[in-house]
Amino acid sequence: MSENVKKILVAYSGGLDTSVLLTWLKDTYQAEVIAYCADVGQAEELDGLEEKALKTGASKCIIGDLKETFARDYIFPMLQAGAIYEGQYLLGTSIARPCISEGMVRAALEHGADAIAHGATGKGNDQVRFELSAASLAPGVQIIAPWRQKRFRDQFPGRAEMIAYAAENQIPVQASIKKSYSMDRNLLHISFESGVLEDPWYDPSGEADRDMYVLSVSPEEAPDRAEYVQLLFEKGNCIGIRHDDLPAILSQLGDVMVEGQSGDYTLFTPYGIMRVLNLLGGRNGIGRVDMVENRFVGMKSRGVYETPGGYILLQAHRQMESLTMDREVMQLRDSLIPKYAQLVYNGFWFAPERETLQALVTESQKYVSGEVRLKLYKGNVIAGGVRSPLSLYNEAVATMEGGAEHAYNQDDATGFIRLNALRLKTQASRRLKCEN
Repeated sequence: MSENVKKILVAYSGGLDTSVLLTWLKDTYQAEVIAYCADVGQAEELDGLEEKALKTGASKCIIGDLKETFARDYIFPMLQAGAIYEGQYLLGTSIARPCISEGMVRAALEHGADAIAHGATGKGNDQVRFELSAASLAPGVQIIAPWRQKRFRDQFPGRAEMIAYAAENQIPVQASIKKSYSMDRNLLHISFESGVLEDPWYDPSGEADRDMYVLSVSPEEAPDRAEYVQLLFEKGNCIGIRHDDLPAILSQLGDVMVEGQSGDYTLFTPYGIMRVLNLLGGRNGIGRVDMVENRFVGMKSRGVYETPGGYILLQAHRQMESLTMDREVMQLRDSLIPKYAQLVYNGFWFAPERETLQALVTESQKYVSGEVRLKLYKGNVIAGGVRSPLSLYNEAVATMEGGAEHAYNQDDATGFIRLNALRLKTQASRRLKCEN
């Protein structure tokens, strides 16, 4: 491959691993190396990235602004599906990988790169996610995965060797041999893993690790007074927010633009929605998850996650669906949640089966419009009311008071129960016959 590859586009974050990787690729393949970073909401982590990449040996550094794309085309469709992996994980890292891959492929084709390289280890899920996405989007582009090359692993058996290599090659990184965990951040969440977290008995929720968290305070440190927020939904997507302190919140965020007004609601793009809810959820200790999950490659791993805005949206969306979605449609969609989440987790975002499921999800959301009121309190998202002009809830039918016999005749339940009991009685008769 080294004879054919003249230009490589490498996924670059500016950390020790990708900085070493950039230099190693340039030396090993004697090729031009372009650094690519997808901005999916890493915030201050991107400061000084271009200068660092050029000093490391990249011919250029491309920073693709994908924040709005990530929110609109990846996070929101996934939340419409109600996707959650193994009952706990909101798929924050998983859903970012196809978005990043799409940006990488586009940049590689635009700049005439022969190959795409990534620094995902041979033990994790990301190698699968990146490469399956690339295969779907640009099957002719070669993939270089140094961690799956024995020569790379022999040269860098540990972090100490990487630090020494960086010093020898004057690679501008700040790193220490001891690091208690690794971190990955985007607009939807932050994940923490490895180091001390590899012991599933280790408790990272105590005071000793409070500085580890970035997006949220601990529930113990959250305000003692509940905070209310109202969300406006249109066809399954949150489009507006109502909050008494919204001007101050927008001033604090700085980069969120108002898209308009609808009654008492301020309208935002999906990116703006995520930013505001991340702040609200974070200051109320919402969205922390600590779990052991099953990786696609066959092992179990332990991860700690912060997903404040995503958790609020997931709960609000469910409340909105409870009022507006048909029972059978909801049960069908819910039965597909494990499969949908598995596809996202395993890297099959661009696969035809995920796109087919998404079409069903989109159809299921056409009446999911209205308002949800939530109470945020010390790590909890508490339902505070829901209403919709498209509601399927009929108080006249549901009421326990009299006077609505024309809408629901209770006498009809007798035959309904008798018919549903028929097969149960038949089964019971057979069982008694066998026992006697």
